[in-house]
Amino acid sequence: MALPDIQTKTRFTVEFPINASPKILFPYLATASGLTQWFCDDVRYVEGQRLNFIWDQENHYAEISGQRLNRAVRFVFLDEHRQPVSDANFLEFFLDSSQVTDEVYLRITDYSAGHESGEQQEMWDGLVAKLKEQVGG
Repeated sequence: MALPDIQTKTRFTVEFPINASPKILFPYLATASGLTQWFCDDVRYVEGQRLNFIWDQENHYAEISGQRLNRAVRFVFLDEHRQPVSDANFLEFFLDSSQVTDEVYLRITDYSAGHESGEQQEMWDGLVAKLKEQVGG
């Protein structure tokens, strides 16, 4: 009897300063059209609060589990039947701004399995560089 392949999930958090206001940035983090411009090959609304993230012609379904306008959004990934799972992978974008310096920071929390932190840092560095090109920041 084979044991199921269980990968350890890790919470990877990284923060980037971005030269753009939360009002400009937020649509790039929380809408299908905005995410398609920098995050993955395509994003489509499926139903209600559900989206289909497409990478390398593979579908990855997620549900928006929490959102605060111009502040934060969390996507919780679903199984291949588009159903919620326990201990699901999630991705959270959180915008924070300093009242003192007027700087805006994008904090990304990526909870998933199978990545080394060095690889994840490199991946997010590249993705956020694309985002900064889009917003001019």
